[in-house]
Amino acid sequence: MKLVTLDDIAAAARRIDSAIVRTPLLAARWGDPDRPLWLKPENLQPIGAFKIRGAFNALGRLEPGVRARGVVAYSSGNHAQAVAYAAAAFGVAAHIVMPEETPTVKVQATRDHGAQVVLCGVGQREAVAAELVERTGGVLVPPFDHPDVIAGQGTIGLEIAQDLPEVASVFIPISGGGLASGVGTAIRALCPDADIFGVEPELAADTAESLSVGHRVDWPVAQRNRTIADGLRSTPSELTFAHLQRVLDDVITVTEDEIRSSVRELAHRAHLVAEPSGAVALAGYRKVAEPQGPAVAIVSGGNIEPPMLADILARVQ
Repeated sequence: MKLVTLDDIAAAARRIDSAIVRTPLLAARWGDPDRPLWLKPENLQPIGAFKIRGAFNALGRLEPGVRARGVVAYSSGNHAQAVAYAAAAFGVAAHIVMPEETPTVKVQATRDHGAQVVLCGVGQREAVAAELVERTGGVLVPPFDHPDVIAGQGTIGLEIAQDLPEVASVFIPISGGGLASGVGTAIRALCPDADIFGVEPELAADTAESLSVGHRVDWPVAQRNRTIADGLRSTPSELTFAHLQRVLDDVITVTEDEIRSSVRELAHRAHLVAEPSGAVALAGYRKVAEPQGPAVAIVSGGNIEPPMLADILARVQ
């Protein structure tokens, strides 16, 4: 199995440069000065999440004639929006499969980018997407199980290493593993002494269990769907798991209350709107007693239903 390299990520950075926001590192000045923290706010991307990077790299790598047939994707929300946005930029059709329980804000945003959205039942995304590929002739752009998608997400790690070469620890949300695979690959190559932590909800901690036993453990969909972090309900593929085994130092699991607390902290202290999935990296940082040196937590997305945000902010910490 061929893993993504730093050269792949550097090529992706050049390919997507004009299509994305090169997000800054924001100092969390309200924190402990002995534990300096920077935030990487990927919620500031045009579609509100990091997924735009992998989508643009994957579509950009397609031959024009192949890309013209259109694209198909399946996603709980942010990858759906990213592929729809990238397809519109390239002027090609997009058919996106989304679970029925996907937050309305993400479904509507995907439609607003011009994609045809097909809603499906729990656990049916891949099967429905395969039917659409057969019917439309479009190219499947998976949410994480593809080297071009992983390389695109890895450009975040490239930027972190360029902006904070002395980084000592990086905290990355984990779901299907594409983000952590790409970022971890870049950080491991450019900042080899840094600790790389994956962070996932306790209610969807299949990656933590898989790494502890040395092989993939597939939790039932209904079990993973219990977490409020709707963007972190997928499970790693063989490709991403191979990357995670190579690049991660540890996986931190966080509770639902810790996730909500981090959403509040980002809103009140950093003035950033983060969805629960986007706040888990900060929750992971808060859970590590003694992170070594400068740390970066990736705020991976900000697409949250307004009522959910209001409810989380209204709760007393």
